[in-house]
Amino acid sequence: MKGIADEPQYSVGLLDGGTALCDVIDNYIDEQTVSEKNAFFVADLGAVMRQHVRWRTRMPLIRPYYAVRCNSSPAVIELLASLGSGFTCSNKSDLELVLSHGVSPEDIIYSGVCKQVSHIKYAATNGIDLLVCDNEAELRKISRCHPGAKLLLQVSTEASNPEEGTSVTFGCSLKDSRCLLQRAKELGVQVVGVRSNISSSCEDDQVYLRAISDARCIYDLGAEMGFNVNILDIGGGFNGAEAQLDLIHSAVMSVVDLYFPSSSGVSLIAEPGSFFVSSAFTLAVSVISKKVVARDAKDQEREEPSPDEEPEIQYVLNEGVYGSFSSKLSETPIGAPSVHKKTLVDAPLFSSSLWGPSGDDLDQVVEHCLLPELHIGDWLVFKHAGAFSLGQPLLASTDSPPPPIFYFIFSRDWFEMQDTGVMHDTTLKNLSLVPYFFNSSQTGAALSVPA
Repeated sequence: MKGIADEPQYSVGLLDGGTALCDVIDNYIDEQTVSEKNAFFVADLGAVMRQHVRWRTRMPLIRPYYAVRCNSSPAVIELLASLGSGFTCSNKSDLELVLSHGVSPEDIIYSGVCKQVSHIKYAATNGIDLLVCDNEAELRKISRCHPGAKLLLQVSTEASNPEEGTSVTFGCSLKDSRCLLQRAKELGVQVVGVRSNISSSCEDDQVYLRAISDARCIYDLGAEMGFNVNILDIGGGFNGAEAQLDLIHSAVMSVVDLYFPSSSGVSLIAEPGSFFVSSAFTLAVSVISKKVVARDAKDQEREEPSPDEEPEIQYVLNEGVYGSFSSKLSETPIGAPSVHKKTLVDAPLFSSSLWGPSGDDLDQVVEHCLLPELHIGDWLVFKHAGAFSLGQPLLASTDSPPPPIFYFIFSRDWFEMQDTGVMHDTTLKNLSLVPYFFNSSQTGAALSVPA
């Protein structure tokens, strides 16, 4: 199954109802067996669309601003723009990418808390006025480089774990916000909203209640100083789980009507990232080396297990934490993979660990899992691989390009987008459906697009 060059469009495979995700992966792996066994992603754009529908159904009053740093795939940007999403960008590269897809500057938030002067000037030149700020040094920098900016004041939100007795704080404190508002007034910079940032691991609905209560205090302080504060940004932290989405919706909407009734004129926005893309991307990697060691070899001088102890098999993959598994460095858990090759139901399972190709002690993808014995050239498949996994390698010495992305969408999802009017009037001018034969009995479409 041959891909189509990305000149100039992103081609998308249109699959019929009889085709499954495993069929798509099988075809690309079959191609790789006659050449180099390179890692690759397959991306279901229909899953992105379905997540957007979920958001619109569960959170109808809160407009999503997609966090581009989570996954900067051009096809994802193109699709979400057509679905009416806004975007949050943390650097100039993200700003350039979103603008290149025809997104209005009014639909972009420059969310990086620490911004380079040249990047602020780029935002000013291109009409991107919504910027995030949480300290006086940043405020002064913005006032010099982008005096017409409209600020979202990022306020700290405490997410405590009673079992560990720890807390993590983001942004300025409620006390410091008064000083920042006063300083913004003196510098002539507008403050138009409040932004919270809550961890995706947070399951305490009281955190959301406090965040919105604090936002109301800043709203009142701003009004006293003559600011027109009309945006409430509840931030990111959406992991895509149904229970978490219900928790956030219930917590937020229960107090929004109390603190920000419709008469206040406040617009509600949020910054989902993983929510849209995590489940849409699947990563396929191959085994490039293996070694049998003692289970506790890292604490012993010997590597070979004794005859009476259970060994561990260490597999080296062609992608690691300095590449497509970089989410591991931010302590995002990586689930156990599935084995691509067919194995016997009663095949023995062995204690296994998975490593990246760098040889670095930190390049451990999965610390422990049970797998049948694999051989060099075998494939492993990681689902839910769409968040913080795409981009340039983190090691400068890595000379291999990022894995290619093979986009597809099932015909039922494509026609549902057309029939239900989910998409806006804007045209997906950079996306095209390309028919292709998978084999003699199936028809579909396929493509190869570099990440």
